[in-house]
Amino acid sequence: MELYLIRHGIAQEREIGLADETRSLTDKGRDKTRQVAQRLSELGVRFDVLLTSPLLRSQQTAKILHDCKLSQNIAESAHLAPDGSIHDWLDWFKKQQYPQQTQLALVGHQPNLGQWAEILVWGEDRAKLFLKKAGIIGIALPETDSPIGQSQLFWLTAPKFLL
Repeated sequence: MELYLIRHGIAQEREIGLADETRSLTDKGRDKTRQVAQRLSELGVRFDVLLTSPLLRSQQTAKILHDCKLSQNIAESAHLAPDGSIHDWLDWFKKQQYPQQTQLALVGHQPNLGQWAEILVWGEDRAKLFLKKAGIIGIALPETDSPIGQSQLFWLTAPKFLL
């Protein structure tokens, strides 16, 4: 199974009076995310399932990916919110019983996605992987009960390398 961890695009800065959940993509963030999505489409990347954090900027990023025909299905996952846990997500994931050939994309936030990738690949959070906005990490998940420390990193790309 291929798992793609995708960070949301460039969003509004944090400011007093603006709830984090409602921070939107900026015009630049929408444009850059659309360019990344179009490039992924040109490369033939497709997702069978696209899960997004419930926060607005991630939902907007997922919609852009969907609109560029990278996936037909978008679903929200509370596990992808900034306070989400990879262990809770993995418990949920195991129950889904996706076929091994599934290509699954998760749209979320940093530092979570970088930490999740490290846990899947190295078995621990080393605070070394940083995912740029609209960046992508690709991980091959093994056919085991627990992919923690058993997965293979095959893609770590900042948006500038796709554009």
